[in-house]
Amino acid sequence: MTTTEPRADRFVRELAELKIPDPAAGRAALWLRLGGTLMVLALVLCVSAYLLAHSTTDPLEQRDAITLGLCGVGAGVVGGALFLRYSLTGFLRFWLARQSYDLDALAERLIDAQKGRG
Repeated sequence: MTTTEPRADRFVRELAELKIPDPAAGRAALWLRLGGTLMVLALVLCVSAYLLAHSTTDPLEQRDAITLGLCGVGAGVVGGALFLRYSLTGFLRFWLARQSYDLDALAERLIDAQKGRG
């Protein structure tokens, strides 16, 4: 363990050595935004379907509104799954790298303690 290198710099260097992709780069941000957009679109579809179904007595228009509402529910489920998957991926990737770094530091301290006693 080098004492001249700050801990944060060493952590960044080791992340680069592990070749862990940056979670902010690439398509992950696009999928995250798409998931959020789908959730907002789902709310708009469901509210418009509710208003459309309750503003008429024609059963054909009400059935169209039910179909529109079901599409909104489907978009909400897909958008929520995309958003959850890509937001958790970024967090868990960092957490795993941090755990790896902390375990490495613990192992080095234990080895140094064993050398000091032996």
